[in-house]
Amino acid sequence: MRYLKALRCAGWALGVSCTLPAILAGGCSSSEISRDSDDQLRRAVRESIRRESAEALQYPERRVMSRETGGVGRLRLSQDVLDEIDRTSGPESYRGALLAPADNLLGNQRRIVAISLERAVKSCVENNLQVQFARIAPAVSEARVVQAEAAFDWTFFQNLTYNNIDQPRARTSLFPSTTGLTSDQQQNVISATGLRQRLTTGGQLTVQQDLTYTDSNTPGQVVAPDPNSALAVSIQFDQPLLRNFGSDVALSEVRLARNAERSAVAQLKRDLIRTVNDVEKNYWQLLRAYRDLLILQRLLERGVEVRDQLQAREFDVQPAQLAAATARVERRRADIRRAQNALRQLSDRLKLLINDPDLPVGGEAIIIPLDDPSDEPIEYSLIDSIETAIASRPEVQQSILSMDDTSIRQAVADSGRLPQLDLRLQTRWWALQEHAGNTYNEVFDGSFVDYIVGLAFEQPIGNRRAEAEYRARRLERSQAVISYRNTLQQVLQEVKGSLENVTTFHELIELQRVARVAAAEELRTLLVEKETIAGYTVERLDLELSRQDALAQAERDEISALTDYHSSIADLYASMGTSLERNRIDFVVPDAREVLVVRPPRARSADPGRPDPAEMADQRTGR
Repeated sequence: MRYLKALRCAGWALGVSCTLPAILAGGCSSSEISRDSDDQLRRAVRESIRRESAEALQYPERRVMSRETGGVGRLRLSQDVLDEIDRTSGPESYRGALLAPADNLLGNQRRIVAISLERAVKSCVENNLQVQFARIAPAVSEARVVQAEAAFDWTFFQNLTYNNIDQPRARTSLFPSTTGLTSDQQQNVISATGLRQRLTTGGQLTVQQDLTYTDSNTPGQVVAPDPNSALAVSIQFDQPLLRNFGSDVALSEVRLARNAERSAVAQLKRDLIRTVNDVEKNYWQLLRAYRDLLILQRLLERGVEVRDQLQAREFDVQPAQLAAATARVERRRADIRRAQNALRQLSDRLKLLINDPDLPVGGEAIIIPLDDPSDEPIEYSLIDSIETAIASRPEVQQSILSMDDTSIRQAVADSGRLPQLDLRLQTRWWALQEHAGNTYNEVFDGSFVDYIVGLAFEQPIGNRRAEAEYRARRLERSQAVISYRNTLQQVLQEVKGSLENVTTFHELIELQRVARVAAAEELRTLLVEKETIAGYTVERLDLELSRQDALAQAERDEISALTDYHSSIADLYASMGTSLERNRIDFVVPDAREVLVVRPPRARSADPGRPDPAEMADQRTGR
């Protein structure tokens, strides 16, 4: 297993390892793009970062979120009253509360399973199907790198040819006589064996042995020795001197494949961050739906109590007043039904994300969150968040890889504009003997040696194709730079937006708590008056129903602020690209040999008389 190391700055894909101030100062080490002496591209990267982070660099201090406190104190309530309010309303009052009984889609009592956020995230990383699918892409890209590098492996070749020659010949006539052979008859066995390798300079080296066995049967011709074996051993070097010269062109496919592998790794990290963030946010949304259902259940109980009191007052209750109270109760019952459906939908959504073997999506278990939200402030720095995002966001890394790809292709296109001038150097040693074994003893004694030096030149007139290709590659690189700047702006906008949401929802928690305490005090005061003042009117019971609604809405707003606060924190870490580190997840990139597609075990049908759905699917697919 190969661990993806922490990426320290925006220049990761360019081979740069430094901090953000070093980037802005231009002090980073050389990059892969420097092989093309492309200072302009690196300068564009630095200028983009400098422009977007200039103001944040002026205020590098870390801050702890703060909010106005003492709002509850302005209500002038005693501690005993506050304790009573917290026991009857607010998040703490629902600790240990149970959901009302309800049937599932099978007509059975629904089963409740409480899980922690840590378990949900862990199960998501291990079992989520989209993550499992994305894990294969880096392994595929790794195999592509090996495939590209294999172009420079040694290649063994061998050709074997048998010729049976029986050809007529034209004879020479010198009046009054005619001379020469009337035919050519012989058998040849030609064997060519050798090794060939592409070079990183763009050339090719070939070592070849040609062994020819000849048996001559031509009438009137005497050959000595007959039969004979001729051996030629040659070393040939072919090298382009202008077009396609050098490692920039020869290794371009390898470098592109390596960048594709890095991009696949970044995409895997991007998908994993997105999935983990979805799990966290869905978890807190599920908590909100769960608390909403508990709040609505309590609201219904309070409403039923008031309605029953109205029904008991037959002497002064008008039918319209009783109908209004009944309508409120039924609306609350309908709200509970909607809340139950929302809880089930979010539970199934979380089961889909985590893909826990014990919690199948097709099962009827209802997941409820085990963790409670807190309102602890966090410490932050805008410039630190920006620097972390530039260093860690996979999207930034992919944009830089895209720029590097366009530079590689531009270098190849630039080389293609040059004339084609190819050099060939060859040395060949010869030997001829009656037996093939004797030729190997004499081939390198230097008696017969050929030398070849050749140049081949070619240049299209006008060279329009190559020039157009080069212009297209330059335009593509300009697009990549613009795309990088756009990606950088989007990433920083997400970081700032997440920070603003975190600070906003942190403040809203206290404001909603004050509103909830005030609403609870209104209802408590009304209930105290109801118990202490003998005889209460129908109007006061209607007012009690209204204050119950107000308190329930205040409680829902408070839990909404708490869950939104935690969701915004999850978004903040996702925008910085550090969701995995925050959840203590080691980002491990599997190689091609470690990626195995294993079919998960299947549960048997509970009904022995009913066929297993999985077996039916196998029959339909022919497995």
